[in-house]
Amino acid sequence: MIKLDSISLQRGNKFLLENASLSIYPGEKWGLIGANGSGKTSLFKIILRELHEDAGEISIPSQWRIAHMAQEVSESRQSALDHVLDGDEEFRRVEKELHEHNGEDGEALAHLYEKFEHLDGYTAQARAETLLNGLGFKPGDAQRNVSDFSGGWRIRLNLARALMCPSDLLLLDEPTNHLDLDACVWLEGWLQQYRGTLLIISHDRDFLDNVVNGIVHLDNQRLNSYAGNYSAFERQRAEHLAQQAQAFAKQQEQIAHMEDFVRRFRAKATKARQAQSRLKALERMEKIVPAHIQSPFTFRFPQPERVPQTLITLSAASIGHANPLLKNVELSILGGSRIGLLGANGAGKSTLIKALAGDLALLSGKRDDSPFLKIGYFAQHQLEALDLSASAALHLQRLSPRASEQEVRNFLGSFDFRGDRAFETIAHFSGGEKARLALAIVAWQKPNILLLDEPTNHLDLEMCHALNLALQEYEGAIVLVSHDRHLLKNSVDEFLLVDHGEVSAFDGDLDDYQRYLSQKRQGERPSKAEQELKPVATESASKRRDNGKALRSEVRKLEQQIETMQRRLAEIEGALSDSSVYDKSRQEDLTKLLRDQAVLKSDLGSTEDIWLQKLEALENL
Repeated sequence: MIKLDSISLQRGNKFLLENASLSIYPGEKWGLIGANGSGKTSLFKIILRELHEDAGEISIPSQWRIAHMAQEVSESRQSALDHVLDGDEEFRRVEKELHEHNGEDGEALAHLYEKFEHLDGYTAQARAETLLNGLGFKPGDAQRNVSDFSGGWRIRLNLARALMCPSDLLLLDEPTNHLDLDACVWLEGWLQQYRGTLLIISHDRDFLDNVVNGIVHLDNQRLNSYAGNYSAFERQRAEHLAQQAQAFAKQQEQIAHMEDFVRRFRAKATKARQAQSRLKALERMEKIVPAHIQSPFTFRFPQPERVPQTLITLSAASIGHANPLLKNVELSILGGSRIGLLGANGAGKSTLIKALAGDLALLSGKRDDSPFLKIGYFAQHQLEALDLSASAALHLQRLSPRASEQEVRNFLGSFDFRGDRAFETIAHFSGGEKARLALAIVAWQKPNILLLDEPTNHLDLEMCHALNLALQEYEGAIVLVSHDRHLLKNSVDEFLLVDHGEVSAFDGDLDDYQRYLSQKRQGERPSKAEQELKPVATESASKRRDNGKALRSEVRKLEQQIETMQRRLAEIEGALSDSSVYDKSRQEDLTKLLRDQAVLKSDLGSTEDIWLQKLEALENL
């Protein structure tokens, strides 16, 4: 196991860890949380021995293989596929030795082939391509140079490289920051199947809920461990803080505020499935309000001065850069619209947001804006547009020269830019602080529509929670792109699916969307009827009988395939047991047998997995 015993770490004048202890046992999956700058990444560096503790001891089993996701990728002419394959260093070493072997020593060569087969070397390229596909890379991207990709996509390559590495301990630092929702769902499934020990830093609470079985909270320089997922941590922390008398008054005030908001929303909620999903999420949120009593963030989006009935209308719109990515878009954003955009990376979600924001002109079609339209747009490039030589206060003062210094101080304080921090130049601000400032600038302008493209990237969990609350109470329109399912569940009432060049209503919630993605990954493009994703309970008895008959037929076919593969595998293993096959003269035969064995084992495993899934579906039916 990993054991941190009374660890202390000081950076400059600040103690990040002081007398902190933690034990992590093999196979456990822990989420590491804490405020931005609290020392989470530094803890990873201690485990990787890139930093050394000032006091205390750390012990990690010497035989453990550690994989981690690097945060940067240097310029490289190497292909994306080779970059990912390099994650498996042992495979690369044996591959190199085989390539350089002169063929004279048959026994040594056989030993190398045995190692290569043991490392699943024959399936390495296929496994790497599967990782790239799951993380959203398109066919053909595997052969592109690393330097051809943007920074966010290079981080995805680093993630794929870390997953490629056979490991006993996997360290992931904000792996979902540069992923879309589809890739997050895929990664979640991959990590659920991971058999090693996992330590993951993330601000995505739904992701943590579905992946980890323990939470480590870095708070006040200590490592406090909690059993269960993030929701369990929230409940435990809420119970603990509720017992503290000094928090009681503020706690009751916030609980009353949340209860009032839920009552108001319930009165307005429609019977739409996604609206009901949001209502349930809000009711759950009432119970965990105390867990965030100590949050430094208290901001709200000021209510717009005027919210017209219709804000933006697109008619027969073609949207894209040189060529249309989205065609014939018909869309009206009403004053009360709360829309979440769903769709794969590259489908056009951000492009649609840019067009709505006015940053991208329509290629054709018509756009009608209300004369009272006032847009608040947040996207990642907004962070790059900040003036690094200016302070947070100056950014707001430039927008409102008549605002008093105290008004600016009070507003920035709600975003945790307090005291002199509000008047320091932002050149040394962290990514999270810049993201907070960009949100503050949006809120300061009192927009009547918020266009938000991945607003939670770089934010810690407390700021994500504060953003969640602020969006719930905002009375203008919202169009949101996010991989953060918790934010989507709590903030929007309807979903639009951006897919295959079209923008259409998605009649379902995020659970339905996850099933939709599962169908797509199985290579089936769902029909229009399947996209409606009606619950199984609404199907007729005859429909269920037909489904059962089809499933039984598929199960029988899969059993026949498995039986054929097992016979062929037995034949290959029989041939490999013949010592003569290892003679130098039969090197080609040996290579073919080993390759066939590896591919057959892989195909057999995949077929057995599908067979088990079909059996389970048949039993459920």
